[in-house]
Amino acid sequence: MLKKFIINGVENNSILDEMEVEAGDILLSINGMAVTDILDYRYLIADDTLVVEIKKPDGEIWELDIEKEYEEDLGVTFPEEMIGTKTCKNNCIFCFIDQLPIGMRDSLYVKDDDERLSFLTGNYITMTNLTPDELNRIICYRIMPMNLSIHTTNPNLRIKMLKNRFAGDVMSYLTTFYDNGIAMNGQIVLVPDFNDGIELEKTLHDLKVLYPVLQSVSVVPVGLSNHRQGLEKLRLFSQDDALKTLDIINSVHDEMEKKYDNGFVYPSDEFFLLAQSPIPESTYYSGFPQIENGVGMMADFKASVKEALQTINVRKTDSPLKITAIKIGILTGTAAYDYLGSLVDAIKTELPSLDLTVFPIINHFFGEAITVSGLLTGSDILTQMKPRLDKNPCDLLLLPENALRSGTSTLLDDWTLETLGEALNVTIHSIPVQGEDLLQALLDK
Repeated sequence: MLKKFIINGVENNSILDEMEVEAGDILLSINGMAVTDILDYRYLIADDTLVVEIKKPDGEIWELDIEKEYEEDLGVTFPEEMIGTKTCKNNCIFCFIDQLPIGMRDSLYVKDDDERLSFLTGNYITMTNLTPDELNRIICYRIMPMNLSIHTTNPNLRIKMLKNRFAGDVMSYLTTFYDNGIAMNGQIVLVPDFNDGIELEKTLHDLKVLYPVLQSVSVVPVGLSNHRQGLEKLRLFSQDDALKTLDIINSVHDEMEKKYDNGFVYPSDEFFLLAQSPIPESTYYSGFPQIENGVGMMADFKASVKEALQTINVRKTDSPLKITAIKIGILTGTAAYDYLGSLVDAIKTELPSLDLTVFPIINHFFGEAITVSGLLTGSDILTQMKPRLDKNPCDLLLLPENALRSGTSTLLDDWTLETLGEALNVTIHSIPVQGEDLLQALLDK
């Protein structure tokens, strides 16, 4: 039996608001098709001419004829049960959620593996719990791009790594999407002694034939926290491992770039840092197809800083810049500290009156092997910045917004920027990881 799509709310001045649809009404159908979840809704409202059936609380049925712009939304607020979350049925040896300490908020322990979230929010799915009906719906509705956790194309190895006997048929899913023109992005979490080396070579050569429907593939190193009690014993990548991995990736990247003018496969920034190799220029990333996955973020930041400085130089020739004499600190993970420090030096060369310092934060919460800014916590920031600020106070701290829960000011351990600022007696602002946003934040102060 289908769930009723009870409308939670209607946005002000939206199409349905103007037609006097209200919270508590039931959305029965769009163009004669039942609406069971958010994907049905997104697909069915795409037309510019709709017939929408609404059932009022008193049982009256309204049939609304709607003409609108193509893909214009109707203004429905979704009830939670219509979105839901399909949870993961794997027990991946590298799963970071299994490595979280106890006592964090419940939502952090949810392992999603939901094709709807892949489409709506960019989450990656393993495809191990896709039913035939769901697969057909993706194809019918043209839901894309699909973001897919691939890891390896070796069936037996994938079963071993995901600890799921249904995980081995990954190529059949990829081929089905390819044959039906469903655009994809792939991710490989690389684990030393499992899917690296020869296995990575095989995987990339299997995947490159799916280009351009498979638009891009990212390769990221496994993250290991200090909370792995009872889990499979894994190790981190050494510098030599990282160098060999970059050679394998760049062999395919350079081949695809030469053939298609698109690099196709990209290592995450961490691999360059682990290998102590220079971060590539932005042209390496062919438009940054997976920057949200930490792939190319540092190159993009460098390019945006350079561009923003050029704009500032133009402004300086028109009229002198007025920079308030305050002391500003930038917080970052240990991985990007040296790189960010070099960019800050370039900024200070052009704007010598800026009093700007970069502060690396060691991740004691998850473990020192976790070095990215996106997993910084308030407790680590507090304990490490308190003595620094006592000796050398700052007027403002800037924190990359990827350390915060999306759309909030809350860090992973539930500290907020406001409570953290009160504890440190300093104002803390978050900024996007973009050079122009950093410089704007500096010049606005």
